[in-house]
Amino acid sequence: MEAAGKPLLGHLLERLSYCRRLEKTIVATTTNERDDVIEELCDSFGVAVYRGSENDVLDRYYQAAKAFGITCIVRVTSDTPLIDPDLVDEKLSYFADRLGQYDLITNRHPLTYADGLDFDLIPFDGLDTAWKTARESHQREHVVPFFWESGMRVYNFEDPRKLFYTHRWTLDYIEDYELIKAIYSGLYKNGQRFTTNDILKFLTENPTLSQINAKYLPGQ
Repeated sequence: MEAAGKPLLGHLLERLSYCRRLEKTIVATTTNERDDVIEELCDSFGVAVYRGSENDVLDRYYQAAKAFGITCIVRVTSDTPLIDPDLVDEKLSYFADRLGQYDLITNRHPLTYADGLDFDLIPFDGLDTAWKTARESHQREHVVPFFWESGMRVYNFEDPRKLFYTHRWTLDYIEDYELIKAIYSGLYKNGQRFTTNDILKFLTENPTLSQINAKYLPGQ
């Protein structure tokens, strides 16, 4: 699905390209034939691809990390096309010398940032433990629940503004897509980045837009 003339995955990859602290971006998709189009899109962006299990996403991440020799995984899911590269850089910089203290560093347990700005930092040793130990199907499919359900060392960083309760920028429903498309139509210019503050300002100036998917906000 497109916004401002580009597939949303293309927008996500572009936003990640602005991260100064990321050494490499890898799209970990499935071996299903229908996902060939994802690999083709990534090839056009010069982005590496790993293909693995559809349902055992934990194994897909683990095998991708092994294949590319990654020591710290920055997990960004493809339903977050408005990911904040500055936030990713900020947390990578802050936790760079603290990675050995935690198995998972996240902002999704609980969510306080606007839904759609969530990501995880996972040292490979922590991923290795989860891969060897996790047995429940939801732990394999969603990668990170095992970490907090099994008592591993988890640090959650929070947004004091609690934007999660008023802003939903993730992509699950058609209403989410309509909002994300409107944001890109209003703010995107090819080769120019826009920030989370730009999004907040745009939505303040266009207050009806946030109502598009408001029924999916917490407490609704």
